[in-house]
Amino acid sequence: MQARLNPFGTDIAPKLVKHIVAAGKVVTTSSVPAATLELVNIRASQINGCGGCLDMHTKDAARAGETPLRLNLVAGWRETTVFTDAERAALELTEQGTRLADGSGVTDQVWASATEHYDEEQLMALVAQIALINLFNRMNVITRQPGGEYVPGQF
Repeated sequence: MQARLNPFGTDIAPKLVKHIVAAGKVVTTSSVPAATLELVNIRASQINGCGGCLDMHTKDAARAGETPLRLNLVAGWRETTVFTDAERAALELTEQGTRLADGSGVTDQVWASATEHYDEEQLMALVAQIALINLFNRMNVITRQPGGEYVPGQF
């Protein structure tokens, strides 16, 4: 796959990404476990078909100590036993928050499940992370940014 555009060859992208990354740093200061935030990034990127983000977040998660088993099972998390109840609630929130265009939005049941495991600050961090990764996914998918060349810690 060849990229349609080199975003960093434009004046806009570096300025925009700087602000998006700054917003992401706010989320990482929350008490949501870093592993959970990476699971959110990976699952949304799988749904959106974003190879660049999948490349980055699976490698960064592995570098941070995530196991190959859990990384390999994110797409089928419902049929596994390797994720905690809190992680499962975050993954379900991610799926529904990513698939808004499908029409049901985030159901009250999914929100209630998330509130059983996360306080309001953590919920806001999860919502923000879901929004941010979807933003990156959309920019990368629209411009066809390929995965495979990311070096952990590169950004």
